[in-house]
Amino acid sequence: MKDTPGWASPGSAPSDGQEPGASGPADQTDRPDPAQQPGQDPQGSKWSKEQPPAAQWSAPTGPPAPGQTPPPPPPGPGWGNRPPSGPNAPGGYGGYGGWGSGWGGPPPAAKPGVIPLRPLGVGEILDGAVSTMRTYWRTVLGISLTVAVVTQILVILLEGLVFNDTSTEALDDPSATLDELTRAMGDAMLSSGVVFLISLIGTVAATALLTTVTSRAVLGKSVTTGEAWRDARPQVAKLFGLIFLLVLIAFGVVAVGILPGILVAIAGSGDGGAALAVLGGLGAGFVALWLMIRFSLASPALMLEKQGIVKSLGRSAKLVRGSWWRVFGIQLLATIIANVVASIVVIPFTFLAAALSGDGFTGFLNSGGDLGWTFLVVSGIGSVIGAMITFPITAGVTVLLYIDQRIRREALDLELARAAGLQDYGSGTPGSTAGG
Repeated sequence: MKDTPGWASPGSAPSDGQEPGASGPADQTDRPDPAQQPGQDPQGSKWSKEQPPAAQWSAPTGPPAPGQTPPPPPPGPGWGNRPPSGPNAPGGYGGYGGWGSGWGGPPPAAKPGVIPLRPLGVGEILDGAVSTMRTYWRTVLGISLTVAVVTQILVILLEGLVFNDTSTEALDDPSATLDELTRAMGDAMLSSGVVFLISLIGTVAATALLTTVTSRAVLGKSVTTGEAWRDARPQVAKLFGLIFLLVLIAFGVVAVGILPGILVAIAGSGDGGAALAVLGGLGAGFVALWLMIRFSLASPALMLEKQGIVKSLGRSAKLVRGSWWRVFGIQLLATIIANVVASIVVIPFTFLAAALSGDGFTGFLNSGGDLGWTFLVVSGIGSVIGAMITFPITAGVTVLLYIDQRIRREALDLELARAAGLQDYGSGTPGSTAGG
């Protein structure tokens, strides 16, 4: 029996179980003759041409003894006692075909880890991400803390040593010349781009490691940071390529959308070009958002199925097809929750950093936001704590969404149950037991 799920076989059909009704009652020609005497050849016996209807007769019995109460007649179909339930009952937890004949709906799904092995609701996906962080907090917070600290140290050093001399005051000055505005905008875009690139690298690294942790948490199995890294390391380079490709696609779509407006503005129609650029940018933004959600499950597909970049994009598009709004809504809700919780931590640190800086909070506002070392360090501590919250939630929700879509489309729950040690799960046979 395998101890790992079949991530590497996307789209595979679940194992064939016993179909309901496949083992029905024997044919009447195989039944023994009630009138047959012991030792008589069964092939020589003949059935009467007049037989009672099937399943509505019993073996003949003699009259009851004097003083004996005759047995009650058998109950009619559909009115007897409540049928037995549980994993050992016919069509039990693993037999989906028995749901319609029970009382009170389907039996509870097996839950070897942080989620039940069935299609998930929104609350179950969010709860699964939080449960992973709470149950395996040492590994999850260790990974998040390490990535966040390294990322934030690089950001602080760059902002304190390289970008501290750049000034963006010209952007707020109405009398600034075109050269000054161009130089200020270039400096702002350079600093923001470098910080974004570092943050993106940290996010990719955290996602790669936390994907392994979450996939093991679904099976109820823990994993150390070293094990997570060994499992994720062969795919990290491809994951970087995937993320950069998605960023290029998004920027490319937006650039194509605003390009006509820019060309019109250059041609001499400034107001018309600006309006066209805004409309084109909004339309391109919606297209880019649609593409990003369509490809949002490519990261777990790449990490867990060990596929290439292009195939992972195709897998994500296949899994999201027909469920775009649901995937978008769940990811948006998870992002809002994670950032709100992180902001509760980050904003107080930002105010504290401004108050502890050289000129105090009022001086920090009046100076236009000049960044000193005290401000960078204190606000960086808040950013690290915030990242320790956002990384596990966003990565966990993405992985669980991927698993949920595969359960809905490819019956992945059967493979997960077997990997978790639930024998004969989904085969309709009794005896499903939970393994370690």
